[in-house]
Amino acid sequence: MSDQLSANDWLDQGLKTLATHGFTALKAEPLAKTMGVSRGSFYWHFADIGAFHAAVLARWHEVAAEQIIADVEATSKDENPLALLLRRVFGERLMLERAVRTWASVDPAARAAVQAIDRRRLGYVEGLLMQSGLSTDVARARAQILYWAFLGFALSDQPLPKARQQAVVDELVRMSAS
Repeated sequence: MSDQLSANDWLDQGLKTLATHGFTALKAEPLAKTMGVSRGSFYWHFADIGAFHAAVLARWHEVAAEQIIADVEATSKDENPLALLLRRVFGERLMLERAVRTWASVDPAARAAVQAIDRRRLGYVEGLLMQSGLSTDVARARAQILYWAFLGFALSDQPLPKARQQAVVDELVRMSAS
């Protein structure tokens, strides 16, 4: 790679490294080596490792919440947006989700990022449920149940076969709408 990497190149590599090797691997020297550049490229974009960690967490929020929500909003014109969202998030490999939550267990900034994304996701699902006609209290309760189901899935090391996973998602959609 060239020394002309952008901050986004570093952040993308940071997310990949976080997902596969955990938060302890988010260091300038090993990342630079992986990317085939000098540490100077890293420090051109980030004042220090703390600034990089903050940017990685912000990027995670963007890709794990905002981009997904925007995609659901853009593609749900003819389909139930909640069903679309559930199929998408339950269909993904969630190594990054697990890695960030592990990081959050020991780091206050990561914990704050997890809490912020949890609020954003819960609020979005609650809004979808209210748009479908549920009262605020029922929507809030069902959003929490759906989110707990997602977190259980995300933190599980036992993936379901595709057909079984689809049956579970279909049941979650049915339960949320009844």
